[in-house]
Amino acid sequence: MKQYLIYAYDFTDSEALSRRLKVRPEHFEKARQMKAAGTFVIGGAILNDAGQMIGSTMVLQFEDEDGLNNWKGSEPYILGRVWEKIEIRPFK
Repeated sequence: MKQYLIYAYDFTDSEALSRRLKVRPEHFEKARQMKAAGTFVIGGAILNDAGQMIGSTMVLQFEDEDGLNNWKGSEPYILGRVWEKIEIRPFK
């Protein structure tokens, strides 16, 4: 399995938090499914100095690049326009 470190930063417009909270249950359900499948290792919210959510960090693992691409095509925070910038790095 190849592991990936995901840094995903939220949009900063006035509706960004609203979009995050709207799709958050779907995002958590996706994470639970991935955990059961063995592709979600760990994750959590990135907070600013005031304790507000401004992004996410996750470690995911897939057999190949297709798995990573399938995740990107189905992740609720991507589809729901929560994350503006996503950095994906190999992780070991």
